[in-house]
Amino acid sequence: MIKAGGIKLFRKGRIADRFRRISILLYTIAFIVMATVMFYAFNLLSEYNSSDYAERYAASSADALSAHIEKEIGVISVAIQSEDVIEWLADEFNEVKKERAFIVLSNIVSQLYSYNLYIGVAGSLNEYRVELGGATGEIKPVAVLNKDEPEDAWFFDTMISENNYLISINIDHFMQRKRVWLDYRIELDGKPLGVLCTGLEFSHVVGELFSKYESNNMRGLIINKSGDIYMDSSLMDDKEFLYNEYITNFREVFSDPAMTGAVEAHKEEMDGYWRSSREPDIIRLSSGQFQFMTIVPIGLTDWSIIILSQTTTLGDTMYFLPVLMTVLLLLVAFAIISSVTSYHILFKPLKKLEDSLSQLNEHSADSIYGVERDDELGHLSNTIQDLFNKANIDPLTGLYNRRFMDSSMERVMGLLSRSEDGILSVLMLDIDFFKRFNDTYGHDEGDRCLQAVSHALSHSVSRVNDLVVRYGGEEFTIILPNTDKDGACFFAEKLLDSIRDLNILHEKNEAANFVTVSIGVTTGKVGMHHDLNMFIKQADMALYTSKETGRNKYSYLDF
Repeated sequence: MIKAGGIKLFRKGRIADRFRRISILLYTIAFIVMATVMFYAFNLLSEYNSSDYAERYAASSADALSAHIEKEIGVISVAIQSEDVIEWLADEFNEVKKERAFIVLSNIVSQLYSYNLYIGVAGSLNEYRVELGGATGEIKPVAVLNKDEPEDAWFFDTMISENNYLISINIDHFMQRKRVWLDYRIELDGKPLGVLCTGLEFSHVVGELFSKYESNNMRGLIINKSGDIYMDSSLMDDKEFLYNEYITNFREVFSDPAMTGAVEAHKEEMDGYWRSSREPDIIRLSSGQFQFMTIVPIGLTDWSIIILSQTTTLGDTMYFLPVLMTVLLLLVAFAIISSVTSYHILFKPLKKLEDSLSQLNEHSADSIYGVERDDELGHLSNTIQDLFNKANIDPLTGLYNRRFMDSSMERVMGLLSRSEDGILSVLMLDIDFFKRFNDTYGHDEGDRCLQAVSHALSHSVSRVNDLVVRYGGEEFTIILPNTDKDGACFFAEKLLDSIRDLNILHEKNEAANFVTVSIGVTTGKVGMHHDLNMFIKQADMALYTSKETGRNKYSYLDF
């Protein structure tokens, strides 16, 4: 304990003062340098690079999807211009023409992204499917197109479209997955003969376009001319989004007036499919998670890409490397100096104090680290030790009290409940006819009796996690984790003998002429919904049985 005196009182506080002075100095230097460098770097990146990188991200995504579509259109255009294919569609059931058309279509399928092609014939409304490696004889109608069926809308919409092709996102009902469809109309002298249809794998397209946006700092969207969201990078792990029908409107997801207003203005500029590229529109956002919204149309479609981004994600990392290196060197130097100094002065003693507190709380130690020191840590250790004893130790018997049992057993119950074979035994013990003992021999003798019984109980347990508690008055609780029924009953019998061996005279005891105890025992597996009070209640019922059947014995009840 700290004693009054010139030298020791003057030295009081030396740990806090030394640590405070060194920490303040180091933190001030590091903060000033780091704040200056970081402010300059972030300001430079934010002011000069943010909009440029936002535009670049959006434009690269739009170009990537447009290139996919352009490639598919280029491949299909071979079939559109093929006389063999046109002649077969005009004379569908001519086997010779079908075979020649199949040769052309098989070559086209081998170049398509999905390696398959759907063909709708205007005259018969038959639907054919050509796959890579298929034989001529396998080109047979797989369905009859019906304008009343939503899944056949691709054919009828393309037949009457102002454009000779349509881009859409729908379910492939043969493959049971979502695709980005390209539907192309074939004509002869202005008369529609049919529609060729192929599709890009939706999940692949989303992954290729938006894999770099899988973070909280950036989000990529694709919308159509109505503002419906077809693709959303934040849903890349959502199977409902990737493989099923999922369309929602931009206004349903975003309520920021600046964002919705910009989208509406962009939609007004759309007139059919975008035929040529144009510069992205970038909007600075004043609130919300993102600071920039970039909108750029996707060529050859009526879709647009929207990239939402934060300022901190848009800078070129090469610009930031000097800043990172400077910060890293400062942090390393600071960490080394601060760690060595603070560890030896403060943290090592505090760690020892913390460890000893844990051991004390788990009743595996009697005192805590530092009580012998003559500094703030010593004062703190003595104060904690004193407060712990007052709060958790019964002053008469020296046993842990009920409060300590309740707090410490929460951890033990948690560990037992998570163990496959976690069992708990609880004993409730009561001194027989103790009120008569007090009335006969006086309260001083009663206190000495309680102390003798407590001493016998505490010396009966040997394991670290076993706990003896003065539950109240002449009643005691003994907690035995990982002890089965046989072990608990053996221990109860041992306790009965230990108390009898004290041979404390008790003439008013109906069970014997010396002090005896009655014990209730219960054992059970600890479940997630169990608490200690449930075990105590069962042990108390067993104790009641012992009292009702003669005392000076133990009774057992299963939990």
